[in-house]
Amino acid sequence: MSDQAPIVIVSARQPTAFSSALAASNMFPLIDATWDEALDAVARVQPAAVLVSATGDDMTTFQALAKRLSAKQPYVPLIAIDPVTSLPGHTVPFTQTFGNFDRLGARLRNALRVRTLHATVMRRLTAENVQRTSLQTPDPLEDATVMLIGRGAGYPALSVAFGERVGVVGALSIEAAAKHLNSRDLDGIVIGEGFSQRVVDAFLTVLAEDARFRNLPVVVTTPGLAPSYELANLEMSSGDAANVAATALPLVRQHAFEARLSRALKSIDSDGLLDSDTGLLTRAAFERDFATAVYQTQSRGGGLSVARFAFDAVPERARLDAARILSRLMRQMDFGTLQTDGSIVVAFAETDLRNAHMIAKRVSSVIKHTMHGPKRDARNDPYVSLATLLPNDNAKSLLARLQDDVTRRAAAS
Repeated sequence: MSDQAPIVIVSARQPTAFSSALAASNMFPLIDATWDEALDAVARVQPAAVLVSATGDDMTTFQALAKRLSAKQPYVPLIAIDPVTSLPGHTVPFTQTFGNFDRLGARLRNALRVRTLHATVMRRLTAENVQRTSLQTPDPLEDATVMLIGRGAGYPALSVAFGERVGVVGALSIEAAAKHLNSRDLDGIVIGEGFSQRVVDAFLTVLAEDARFRNLPVVVTTPGLAPSYELANLEMSSGDAANVAATALPLVRQHAFEARLSRALKSIDSDGLLDSDTGLLTRAAFERDFATAVYQTQSRGGGLSVARFAFDAVPERARLDAARILSRLMRQMDFGTLQTDGSIVVAFAETDLRNAHMIAKRVSSVIKHTMHGPKRDARNDPYVSLATLLPNDNAKSLLARLQDDVTRRAAAS
């Protein structure tokens, strides 16, 4: 792979084994530097990525290097080979096993793909659409969701360690995990205790065979497995829950950043019609499309129904999570938006009230089983209200009836 900017490799010993592995996998140009030369080399060549092999004695320079790279635009991946201490900033770990660096090329290519996506979004941003994207919002971990698979004694500790930083979807079986993979967007998978090597091996093999999941961060705590799967961001981790989280979260952050960039690019491509935070229509775009749908339905005949999904008091991250789940579940002919009150309104085209009720029931079932909230043991059952277009309706009256239904339900409860 040829990247216009070079890849800088920093190590006290030159040349390094992983430098030779990258050269063998056609990653170039490569520039070797010692720790004394690291900051100067980065400033001089403006690298596309930096790979480091550091010891405790190198941490002062390592911290300065990480701080400098985190401020650069577009994203410059910083990968630490076999880290021996906690990693600074947005550093991504890579742990080799038995001197095998075969996976390093895939890990680096994935990181460079994120960099290219970031550069594409930056190139296409204008003064008008920069306000509609969320690239300047806080840490991507604020948006991230991790699936935690396990049922052993260590599961509660893992749930707490990850739940403090990201949204967590729990799965007590591999079958439940497969359903979550197909129903929602995830930024990482952590496989805890409770499964045999054969079961974990089969699950990882299935992940590696599906192109959708080959770049998904996967951290496995099951001992005895060799990282021979074609998964670019696979890591084996042992120790307590804090160590597992320290290994997984940098990779999860990178994936969540990639997902944010993809949503921003879709928003730019739609000329601002899509909300880059949710993947649904912006409120202004929804109002225009809904008014047009009402007019065309009344002119040509057919059905049009609208549903409102509301939730009890939940944080903004949970509302955005629900909106992204719903955007994934909707049919191509349907459209929706996230309202200012945190509810989600969806229009079902060519659908009568009976069929709209069936669709809303299925969507509601998926949301309440996959949406994360502030308490991991609490269910987030959405309150669903439905209305259908009547002959004397217009867009405002139809939405007003939907709101009236919500008000009556609230008063009754």
